[in-house]
Amino acid sequence: MAFWWPLLVLGVAFVVCRFLLMLIPPSVPSIEVDASDVLEDGSQTKENSYIYIPRKGRVPQTDKVQCYEPATMKYLGFTQASTPDEVKEHVAQAREAQKIWASSSFRQRREFLRILLKYIIDHQELICEVSSRDTGKTMVDASLGEIMTTCEKITWLLAEGERWLKPEYRSSGYSMLHKRAKVEFYPLGVIGAIVSWNYPFHNVFNPMLAAVFSGNAAVIKVSEHASWSGFFYFRIIQAALAAVGAPDNLVHIITGFTETGQALVSSVDKIIFVGSPGVGKMIMQKASETLIPVTLVLGGKDAFIVCEDIDLPTVVQVAMRGALQSSGQNCAGAERFYVHERIYPDFVDQIVTLVKSVSVGPPLSGRYDMGAICVQEHSEKLQDLVNDALEKGAEIVGRGNFGHLGEDAVDQFFPPTVIVNVDHTMKLMQVETFGPIIPIMKFSSDEEVIKLANDSNYGLGCAVFSGNQKRAIAIASQLHCGVAAINDFASTYMCQSLPFGGVKHSGFGRFAGVEGLRACCLVKSVVEDRWWPYIKTVIPKPIQYPVAENAFEFQESLVEALYGLNVWDRLRALTSVVKIISEKNTKPINAKKRL
Repeated sequence: MAFWWPLLVLGVAFVVCRFLLMLIPPSVPSIEVDASDVLEDGSQTKENSYIYIPRKGRVPQTDKVQCYEPATMKYLGFTQASTPDEVKEHVAQAREAQKIWASSSFRQRREFLRILLKYIIDHQELICEVSSRDTGKTMVDASLGEIMTTCEKITWLLAEGERWLKPEYRSSGYSMLHKRAKVEFYPLGVIGAIVSWNYPFHNVFNPMLAAVFSGNAAVIKVSEHASWSGFFYFRIIQAALAAVGAPDNLVHIITGFTETGQALVSSVDKIIFVGSPGVGKMIMQKASETLIPVTLVLGGKDAFIVCEDIDLPTVVQVAMRGALQSSGQNCAGAERFYVHERIYPDFVDQIVTLVKSVSVGPPLSGRYDMGAICVQEHSEKLQDLVNDALEKGAEIVGRGNFGHLGEDAVDQFFPPTVIVNVDHTMKLMQVETFGPIIPIMKFSSDEEVIKLANDSNYGLGCAVFSGNQKRAIAIASQLHCGVAAINDFASTYMCQSLPFGGVKHSGFGRFAGVEGLRACCLVKSVVEDRWWPYIKTVIPKPIQYPVAENAFEFQESLVEALYGLNVWDRLRALTSVVKIISEKNTKPINAKKRL
């Protein structure tokens, strides 16, 4: 007792001190970011507001990217589309800055993250409002998908980022016991990213944070559908980098069309692409010219599986969030709903009741549950999918309600829609919807639903609900996808220690987590002497040039001594190895010929 008592006191004192240190607020510098041109000041009226009317069909690629609010069609201005030569200049500037940043300390990189985190927490409303204006999503959806995910990533990098970028020691094996084996992680150089419009804040910060924290520079092409917000968010990054003394031009934001993206792929040291499978194939083809690594996070058609033994009201609420968040602007969105036949009628009834209570409208002009469709003419594509399903026997059983919308606003909005009697012959169950449609299909057994869920070209994520967690895990383990949530939806992405990505037409490679962070690095295998300079590598005499007559006998014995399955055989072989090495005047294999 006398021995353990001091250790117990020291342990308690350590815990108390750690707790008291947590109560001391950290000293994190504040940054100022000009937001005067991105917020409504109340001075605009119907008379002086400029309503933008985009062209129908394929938009011609010009030197300007026109920006407008999808929910109101109010004109926001334009951003300059970068030419291929300008893209190369951006990358060249980033490359020079990266040479300096590569030697930065993890302490400096963590300070950069803390400054960003402080600004994000203090300016949540501003960030969400800018995202809402540019994409049409509600403030709540922006908070869930933009703020929380980004804060979670920053917090994880602060806690664990340095640990996963330090050299990692590995076992050296039997033949290299005198060596030390390790993996080292070095910056690749300039990380390029081409990101989608659905989360304009997080999609910029996600690749930027991983790239900068691992010692790289970043050049990010934002979507032409969300360029206005992207350039404002860039100001936040610039201010935080300047506050820690980072070199100028370490991070760049660009926008444009096809030629801009192609030029970026041709110039950087790695490309991360978030978008459609069709464009992903073009990215791969272009990247093959310079043989740079590629991470593709593409479309999804995630299965939402509901077994009969669940708490129905809770799961229905989760299903609504999975299907309708940001008018379908959610990563790994639930797009195929499979419900056990025993609870199918009740599930449909409760979903329909909730959907009919959902109000759709301009998210910043009232209290609406769902905002606008971001991309021009996408609502027409959604209706085409619905029509195809109806023609093949499906039935609409519930739709949401529009708010106070003018006749000219119908194209930007699509009501949440519940469809039953669906099957896999319908396009709605096969192609990525990216919209607020809930197709519900019944199943009778676990084996059946596993087969249905795997019947897709996509393989991004899934969600499985059951009152028996082992059952849910067993189902999810047989689904061919990259992420799985058990009795929840999209929770995997909130665990930023986990990698994110899919298989099949959902892409390959991972961002987020340890794998995503290390994917921004040159991974180098290193072997060094464990007891240098006392034990060094010496080529055994029998296999020194010119090799001895018994060289192969020596190798045979050495292999069995190291890897033999029987301990007695290994000892016998080891004796043979020692004997051969001890022999004097070992003749070279070609000694007679030389004589």
